Amino acid sequence: MEIKQATRIQTSIFNGLEKRILVWMAERQPRWVSSNLLSFIGFIGAVVIAAGFILSDKNINYLWISSLGLLINWYGDSMDGTLARVRNTQRPIFGYYLDHILDGVNESIMFIGAGVSALMHLPLALFVLLLYLLLTINVSINAHLRREFKLTYLKMGPTEFRIAIVIANTIMIFSDKVRNFIWEIEIFNHQIALTSFDCLALVLIILLLFIFAVNVVSDLRYYNRVDPPKVWKNN
Repeated sequence: MEIKQATRIQTSIFNGLEKRILVWMAERQPRWVSSNLLSFIGFIGAVVIAAGFILSDKNINYLWISSLGLLINWYGDSMDGTLARVRNTQRPIFGYYLDHILDGVNESIMFIGAGVSALMHLPLALFVLLLYLLLTINVSINAHLRREFKLTYLKMGPTEFRIAIVIANTIMIFSDKVRNFIWEIEIFNHQIALTSFDCLALVLIILLLFIFAVNVVSDLRYYNRVDPPKVWKNN
């Protein structure tokens, strides 16, 4: 099998700095560290993130575990591809499949972990996950059809998202006001109490809906140009 590599489009805030750090780290990894091992470490990081969210119901300081999980997840998820490129051991077919499968699994674990905790209502967490997966599907389709692998939106990529969650975790730990914030709203005669993380999820949902809609419209226009409608002639 042969596969043409898609052009990686990455314009996130910390992209340049992150690339230099990852290459520096990859060049110093022990020989026994492989890309597959790093992918598994990224999965372990996702489990640690979810565990920290769930345990925070007992003690808010367990969010430090969640933040540690984000660091572990970044190390594994970001380093696996970089290590393969530095060592020239890329497996574009196997690696593409494994990376995308684990991305879906990891994000599911993280968002469901947040949703079953007291930090966030499960429906909101699942809605964010749904939108993330829809964007992932769109990225995968474009990687196949356009040979473009877009990793960032609005200057935000996975790393920036992880940093934002670490900041949110830290604020929750140190700020009683933010931690105890409740916004009560009524929907269909039902009172719903929204936490700080719920409000963060709502903002994220609005942003993801906007990003998804804009990209789908743009992609449809592009594909309509390169694959215009055919005129059917009845002979």
